[in-house]
Amino acid sequence: MKIVIRAAENRDADSLSALAYRSKAHWGYDETFMQGAKTLLTITPMIILLQPVFVAEVDGEIAGFYGLRAWREEPEIEKSVELDNLFVDPAFIGKGIGKALFEHAAKVAAAMGYRTMVIISDPNAAAFYHKMGASTFAGRASELAENRVLPLMRYELSE
Repeated sequence: MKIVIRAAENRDADSLSALAYRSKAHWGYDETFMQGAKTLLTITPMIILLQPVFVAEVDGEIAGFYGLRAWREEPEIEKSVELDNLFVDPAFIGKGIGKALFEHAAKVAAAMGYRTMVIISDPNAAAFYHKMGASTFAGRASELAENRVLPLMRYELSE
């Protein structure tokens, strides 16, 4: 299986939003949670224009994507970027798409001069990020559900 990673285009926005929704739903969240998450999972042409967004394709089919954006939140971490919206289509989970996207993101972020990649992880994805070498340094209350804490993780980039 050949994975091709390319820059996202405006025409990808609706497909990426639908993929993000499917990927989040894969974890068994209820309808109320998913409706609340819909806005957070929407990828617009403006997002694609303003931040680096990359798409993984397999045989011309979008299998996953990620975005990067400057980390401007607390805690302040020097020269850091947020890995934003790394999602893999459920049909491609476990096939190396997430790893390929993560490694691509790390290379792009390092080339942009960042030293640290910060991840606000879904609790279900934390094990994946740990496997990739990220470490949890804090937790953040979820906007979508009481008593739900999102792991705040960091990955040190190679120069």
